[in-house]
Amino acid sequence: MFYIMETSIVVLFIFVISYLLFMIFPARRMLCAFLGTFALLVFGQINLIKALSFINWNIMGILIGMFFVADAFMLSNVPAYLAEWILYKFKKAVWGILAICFLTGFISAFVENVSTFLVVAPIALALSKRIKMNPTIFLIALAVSSNLQGAATLTGDPPSMLLAGFMNLTFSDFFFYQGKAGIFFAVQIGAVISLLVLYFFFRKEKQEVSIQRKEKIESLIPTIILIGVIIVLASTSFVRFNFEYINGTICMTGGLLALFWLIKIKKKTLFISLKELDWQTMFFLMAVFILVGALIEVGWMSVFADKFSEVIGTNQVLGYIILIAFSVFMSAFIDNIPFLVAMLPVVQTITFKGGFSSPLFFFGLLIGASLGGNITPIGASANIVSVGLLKKNGYYISFWDFVKVGLPFTLAAVISAALFNWWLWMG
Repeated sequence: MFYIMETSIVVLFIFVISYLLFMIFPARRMLCAFLGTFALLVFGQINLIKALSFINWNIMGILIGMFFVADAFMLSNVPAYLAEWILYKFKKAVWGILAICFLTGFISAFVENVSTFLVVAPIALALSKRIKMNPTIFLIALAVSSNLQGAATLTGDPPSMLLAGFMNLTFSDFFFYQGKAGIFFAVQIGAVISLLVLYFFFRKEKQEVSIQRKEKIESLIPTIILIGVIIVLASTSFVRFNFEYINGTICMTGGLLALFWLIKIKKKTLFISLKELDWQTMFFLMAVFILVGALIEVGWMSVFADKFSEVIGTNQVLGYIILIAFSVFMSAFIDNIPFLVAMLPVVQTITFKGGFSSPLFFFGLLIGASLGGNITPIGASANIVSVGLLKKNGYYISFWDFVKVGLPFTLAAVISAALFNWWLWMG
C-alpha cells in the first residue's frame, strides 16, 4: 500500500511540473513533455511498453495524414485564390475583412489551423497596407477565427480528433449524433455571434477596396484529395467498424496521395516533406498521452473526478457551467491538447456518477477547451504564430492587446455555443 501511494505521488509530481512548464515555456512544450515522460521512465514509474500503449495511434494517423493533405491543399493555391476572390466581390473593406475571417474559419473546419492562418495572413497584410489600416486586429481575428472552427469537425484540430477517439465518434457524428444536431452546428452558432464582435472592431473600415486579381489555382488535385478524404470519412461513418484505426487509416491514405503529389508535381523531395512535418505537435501529443496515461494508471484522475462530483452533486446545470468555465480558463493558459487529454476520463467519470448527459458534457468540454485558447496570445498555436508574424512585420502586440480582442470574441462564441449545446441535449 505504501509503494502504491509513493508511486502515485511521484507520478502526480512529474505531471504537475510538466504542465506548469507548458505554461511557462509554451514554445518549448515538446521538450517539457519529453522531460516528463523521461522522468517517468527513469524513476521506474512505467516501462517503455506500457508508455507506448498509452498513445492513441489512431489519432496520430489522422494528424499525420491531414498534415500532408493540408500542405498540398495550401500549395495548390486554392485558399489564396478564394480569399482574393472574396476581396474582389466585397468592395467595402469591412465586409471583405469579415468574409476573409469567415473563409479562414471554414477552411480550418477541415484543415489544421496554423496552416490555414499562414496562407491567409499575407493576404490580410496586403489588404491592410492597401487601405492604410494597422493589421494587428485583423491578424488576431484570423487566428481566433481559425481556432473557433477547429472544433467543428473530426479533422479540424487535434482536440476534435482526441474527442472522436475517446468517444468513438465518426466524421458524421460531429454533424448529427444520436438523432440530434452535432457540435458542428453549435460551433456555427458561436461563429455567427462572434462575427458580430469582429464587426464591432472593423465597423469603421468602410472604404472601397479595388484589387487586381493575381492569384491562380495551380492544381485542383489536392482539393479533390481533401474532399475525397472527407467523403470517405463521412461514408464510413454509417458503418461501425471493429477496426479501431479506420479514421487514421483513411487520413493516412489521403496523406500518402498528397505526399505523392507534393513529390511528383511540386518537386519536393521526400526528405523535405518529412522534415516539414509538424514533428513538434506529434511528439508533444505522444508525450502527453503517456503523462496522462500514467496519471490514470495510478488512480489520480479518478480522485480528481470524485472531488469534482462531490462539488456538483447531482446538479447538472452547475456541473455544466463549472466544466465550461474551468475549460475556458485553463485553455487560455495551457495548450488545449494536454488539457483535453487529461479531462476526457474525468468527464467520463463525472457523467457516470451524476447520471448526466454524456454528449452534453463532452461537447461542452470541447467547446470550452477549443475556444478558451482564443483569449490569450499563448492559448493556441495560431495565436503564437500571429504574434510572431506581426512582430516580423514591425508591429508589436502586448499580452493585453491580444486579450482585448480575444476575450469578447471568446465569450460571445462560448456562451452562444454552450447555450445551443444545452438546448440540444436538455431542451
